[in-house]
Amino acid sequence: MGLRDSAALVALVLALSCSVAVGYDPLDPNGNITIKWDVISWTPDGYVAMVTMSNYQMYRHIMAPGWTVGWSWAKKEVIWSMVGAQATEQGDCSKFKAGIPHCCKRTPAVVDLLPGVPYNQQIANCCKAGVVAAYGQDPAAAVSAFQVSVGLAGTTNKTVKLPRNFTLQGPGPGYTCGPARIIPSTVYLTPDRRRRTQALMTWALTCTYSQQLASKYPSCCVSFSSFYNSTIVPCARCACGCGHGGHGAAGCIAGDSKRALSPGVNTPRKDGQPLLQCTPHMCPVRVHWHVKLNYKDYWRAKIAITNFNYRINYTQWTLVAQHPNLDNVTEVFSFQYRPLLPYGAINDTGMFYGLKFYNDLLMEAGPFGNVQSEVLMRKDARTFTFSQGWAFPRKIYFNGDECKMPPPDSYPYLPNRSARVAAPSVIASAFLLALLLLLAP
Repeated sequence: MGLRDSAALVALVLALSCSVAVGYDPLDPNGNITIKWDVISWTPDGYVAMVTMSNYQMYRHIMAPGWTVGWSWAKKEVIWSMVGAQATEQGDCSKFKAGIPHCCKRTPAVVDLLPGVPYNQQIANCCKAGVVAAYGQDPAAAVSAFQVSVGLAGTTNKTVKLPRNFTLQGPGPGYTCGPARIIPSTVYLTPDRRRRTQALMTWALTCTYSQQLASKYPSCCVSFSSFYNSTIVPCARCACGCGHGGHGAAGCIAGDSKRALSPGVNTPRKDGQPLLQCTPHMCPVRVHWHVKLNYKDYWRAKIAITNFNYRINYTQWTLVAQHPNLDNVTEVFSFQYRPLLPYGAINDTGMFYGLKFYNDLLMEAGPFGNVQSEVLMRKDARTFTFSQGWAFPRKIYFNGDECKMPPPDSYPYLPNRSARVAAPSVIASAFLLALLLLLAP
């Protein structure tokens, strides 16, 4: 092999490794969204399929305004009708004289229906405005589905061609979908569980998320404080970008200005452009970790999440923290908590989320735009320490995106122990000397 061939091989290996790493999350290595098509019946010119979208991401959900799924037809297929979803555009159906299809575009884009649509337009797991919960938070709500009737598509397993170039907006960019592949047909059980039926044909594909593809800048930042140091470590300046395409590029509103109370400020935009409260970090969300109390066998940390975006209410929010003492969580106050075990026995990662109907909604920027909780953890004498920033988390994720952490050299540090120990002895000696002088004749 020549030098040129070796260089080309190295470049190919690097390209492949980088492409794999883009959609890889070390705290959720198996997380993905799987889209499955089950052909349940044949029609005179095509088929009827049940399309199911399953979110296997432990802590990343699809929030409002919901998902959009797109693809390219392999032939000249059309969508005759849909149940539980709709195509965003009909396209050019002028060649059809009677019976106009629902969509004639070669690259249809499909969205979920809104809640409350008539029952004859609904199907199981549909009509949630495209909102899909994270699997680790609510497995039953981590599914979305719709039914589609496809025409001009072939009527046998050999004549049907799989759609190509799948895309997923959830609701913005960030997801990359692989090709569809034929898999063993899905098996169904009848309601009495005494008979098994199966799809006539099944294909599936997976979509993975990359924060780098979703945004150039982080969407959240972390600040620290502690009981043993008066210093508050803020989010880094311009942690989420200040102008030039960052989250603060569209301007901001001072928290005490009258504009924050004006009509229309809290109205979301179709492009998802945020309207932030003016802060040095210019992040939509800030997570503050405060080391609050120290007991003999336990210690306590307070977590506060603040929303600085006037246009978004974060529904079903999730917060993931990586900390070595999360293997000894004793109690979590006012948040739900579950450990995440991406690598089996290593229990240093946990997910926090709100209590249903209590604080699972993080309101937009303003006096109510925050939620908070406290975590009580048992000490392990072999590892526990307050020095070198050990009491602070290694990573923080909000809604599946990694937050910008402060630089390690800025963490609150322990005061000089020798000075703290010497001070009481000096005071006691002075007090004893004064007492002796008073008692002296």
